[in-house]
Amino acid sequence: QAMAASQRSGLYGAVVFIDLDHFKPLNDQHGHGVGDQLLAQAAERLRASVREADTVARFGGDEFVVVLAALGTEADASAEQARNIAEKIRLAFGQVFVLAAPPAAPPAAPISESAIEHRCSASIGLALFRGHGAHADDLIRQADNAMYAAKSSGRDAVHLHAVTD
Repeated sequence: QAMAASQRSGLYGAVVFIDLDHFKPLNDQHGHGVGDQLLAQAAERLRASVREADTVARFGGDEFVVVLAALGTEADASAEQARNIAEKIRLAFGQVFVLAAPPAAPPAAPISESAIEHRCSASIGLALFRGHGAHADDLIRQADNAMYAAKSSGRDAVHLHAVTD
């Protein structure tokens, strides 16, 4: 729908691919219930960081995809706007997450804390689009590749797929 709207309006959009850095150790140490809490809180922060017209979805595991619609008519300005939104997301994910600790198993397990404070970061990839110039799967792949570039640059970063318009 965003691509069709972009085709009609001539405005750029962007696909934002987000991966939570170091999610697996939290899941392994505290269990999937705590990991699920982190994902739910991350989704709330993500929704609060984007515009009402944007689409937010969990892609799988600890990955999220956001479709930013109606950015602008110029590639550079649209890329900058998408980068600013992605940076807002990155900073929101960098704030401490407070998660409920799982109950201790009786009777040999030690008493668990009532809350777990977890710091998380995100690696974020961006791919711009305008109209139907690329297939949706190609855009997701470009944004995913840009996310991996952010990861390989040290994580907790935003990387833009090269714009070819």
